[in-house]
Amino acid sequence: MQQDPCPCGSDKPFGACCERYLVGTALPDTAQALMRSRYTAYAKQNIAYLKDTLWPKYQPEFDSFAVSKWASESHWVGLEILSVEKGTAKDRDGTVLFEARYLSAGALALHRELSLFRKKSGRWYYVEALPQG
Repeated sequence: MQQDPCPCGSDKPFGACCERYLVGTALPDTAQALMRSRYTAYAKQNIAYLKDTLWPKYQPEFDSFAVSKWASESHWVGLEILSVEKGTAKDRDGTVLFEARYLSAGALALHRELSLFRKKSGRWYYVEALPQG
């Protein structure tokens, strides 16, 4: 049986790509893998995963309702990774510049972000968006 491709754009089936992260059977080993899995979480409306992978200091302020509303009102159509700095399994932090395309209210929209990721106790987390300079 053919599996749907992963929303993250890896060209792998969802079950062989981001699904294992979203269901908790594996942890992303790079900042880019976490970035891709977070995009997939938006596409699949897995809001709990988005909160769990947010830097712990910011988790109490996470607005699950607002994030769920945005994710459900958007049709996620593509992710492009533009650049990656550090963020390997050996690093403590890294950045990923990406563009996520989505349809919202019938119009194509683009979210471009330079994201900071940091590792704590062997696990990658999304910290914040950085200024693009």
